Amino acid sequence: MLPPEPPPLPALTRAEGEVVDHYLRIVDLLGRINPARGTDTYGALRAAQALPAQAAGLLDALTAMHRRGETELYAAALARALRTLDGERRAARVTVPPETPT
Repeated sequence: MLPPEPPPLPALTRAEGEVVDHYLRIVDLLGRINPARGTDTYGALRAAQALPAQAAGLLDALTAMHRRGETELYAAALARALRTLDGERRAARVTVPPETPT
């Protein structure tokens, strides 16, 4: 039996889609850098090196929205897009894991 189809992404402008994409890439990189979850310095180093480019992409997307007069972020639609793209699981890697009893 095949897994169910994920829900469709909400209608987003091109810039909104880029905001979501770059945001999730940044979250993924921060998850790899997270010293409480990491396993090696090289992987964290590579993720840290990639972070500025993704931050610049996010800045460009938000700048494009602002210049076009898009003054509001539609949080409900953007949150739905993030959930559809597994954003909750991906963002969880950025947090400090719960302490395990010894």
